Amino acid sequence: MGFGALLTELRKERGILQKEVASYLKVTVATISNYEKGVHTPDFETLVKLADFFDVSTDYLLQRTDYKASINSLNEPLFVNYTVSDLLNAIIKLDQRSMELLVDYYELLSLRNSSKHVI
Repeated sequence: MGFGALLTELRKERGILQKEVASYLKVTVATISNYEKGVHTPDFETLVKLADFFDVSTDYLLQRTDYKASINSLNEPLFVNYTVSDLLNAIIKLDQRSMELLVDYYELLSLRNSSKHVI
């Protein structure tokens, strides 16, 4: 999927009109239409504004990652002194066996959590 198709998908998922995006960016509706059609691509500053508007990362918009959440979510405190990004950085440093154990533990926690919601 190209940038334009992704932009269209994000906009439609959220029920937003092209004119709303255009108003936020202070550009014309034709500019947004051209982004969506792949005629033009936004400059760096506009790309950052689009990421903020849709609450996704610029890497997501550039299709460098499937991680959809904004960069701000990486810096949110999760527990005590840990952010999402702290945990991701720690996970990346794990050896293969520890990674396998972590995935097993995650699956166990997911099962446990889902069973709490069954009535």
